[in-house]
Amino acid sequence: MLAIQIQEFGGPEVLELRELDDPQAGDGAVVLDVRAAGVNWADTHQAENTYLAPSSLPLVPGGEVVGTTPDGRRVVALLGGGGYAEKAVAHPAAMWDVPDAVSDAQALALVLQGTTAWHLLRTSAALRPGETVVVHAAAGGVGTIAVQLAKRFGAGRVIGVASSEEKCALASRLGADVTVDSSAAGVLKEALIEANGGQRVDVVLEMVGGETFAQSLSALAPFGRLVHFGQAGREGAPQVDPARLMATSRGVLGFWLAHMIAKPEMLREALDDMFAAVQAGELETIAGGEYPLAEAKRAHEDIRSRKTTGKLLLIP
Repeated sequence: MLAIQIQEFGGPEVLELRELDDPQAGDGAVVLDVRAAGVNWADTHQAENTYLAPSSLPLVPGGEVVGTTPDGRRVVALLGGGGYAEKAVAHPAAMWDVPDAVSDAQALALVLQGTTAWHLLRTSAALRPGETVVVHAAAGGVGTIAVQLAKRFGAGRVIGVASSEEKCALASRLGADVTVDSSAAGVLKEALIEANGGQRVDVVLEMVGGETFAQSLSALAPFGRLVHFGQAGREGAPQVDPARLMATSRGVLGFWLAHMIAKPEMLREALDDMFAAVQAGELETIAGGEYPLAEAKRAHEDIRSRKTTGKLLLIP
């Protein structure tokens, strides 16, 4: 089979198309014929070996695919790796049938980024009706879905943070009540409070780290919650002072979808809800572009340059 393999850690240049032996299934797993593989920001960290879970070489990246099972079912699956290939091994506990009315691209937008957005709001932030939600990277894969779900779950106001006029316009079209330019880094706290009519905000979904984390935390109201779910800025998050949290009645939570692999019923709940919403026309997924498998390097270059919106796909 053809696959993208990494033989040394680094940037997009380490993604090489190679011919490899077909993977072998074991322990109840199945080999899928891959129809499409999703590209995520976390994949760029995995290529550098800067992700939460350390990687070993050689490596075929890719944590999600839509594929066909040996008995002909079309499924979407979360993987431990190996998705950037013509064939991939999947385990039934992390594999779900895709409804006929849901496309491959829609399924891939929902299985990792969609379930992340769903549980950021429902499980980690425990969003209550009427609360204000800030969504960073509101035009990205998680952000475009989080903006819509926040409104669907009863948020009083959704503030989308994005890096360009075009991305802010997309966030607005998807339901953001107001948008903030993410380049206002030094005054982000003030910008978020101004966007909320002069009031501090209740929930922040944050995946940049560094100064963005610090400014967002400072913008929280008493009993507000910041959920940190990524390190896009590659600069880490500042230290959090427990005494300061107590004095302001604020909360900081971390979120990593990997912990839900052991609780597949949580993923099933989110996917069932979003599959139904997509079929009913109540939830829109944003196609960010399709790339031939051989152009995985270009896909990583584009996502790292922040030129993309929505969901990126590799097509074997």
